[in-house]
Amino acid sequence: MTTRTTSIRRAREADLGGLSRVFDAAWREAYRGIIPGVALERLISGRGRTWWKAALNRGRPLAVVETGDSVVGYAAYGRARSRTLGTDGEIDELYMMPEYQGLGLGRRLFRAVHNDLADHGLGRLGVWTLEDNARAGAFYQSMGGQRGPLVPDRVGGITLAKVGYVFV
Repeated sequence: MTTRTTSIRRAREADLGGLSRVFDAAWREAYRGIIPGVALERLISGRGRTWWKAALNRGRPLAVVETGDSVVGYAAYGRARSRTLGTDGEIDELYMMPEYQGLGLGRRLFRAVHNDLADHGLGRLGVWTLEDNARAGAFYQSMGGQRGPLVPDRVGGITLAKVGYVFV
């Protein structure tokens, strides 16, 4: 019998490869058919170990979901980067490996990040997702998010609509 431990913790340098794998798999699953193939591949290839190492040093929190000895999800978050959402805090990215989606780990990660932000006085939370990413929109609505502004965003050299969700 095997026992797997699942934890949510701050990312560290030993997680660089795992973060890159999660980003690669999650983006291929989430954005294939939304972001054109060449642009999607360019975005994914730019998120290797070097990029993630720099991200760890930016001062913005980065949390991982670890099960067994593998990183299977992550969230990047902190103070809101713009005033457009009208929130104090923001989740920049929240992604899970496709085979770990639908198991409740994304919900646990979202709650942990939301609680961390609230503990730092950033209780009004916002998140952006591409409007065509229906799965993400449904996830954020299921977590209590209210649909907010719809704005254009440049992704991989093309303009796509992104929608904000606000949590109070």
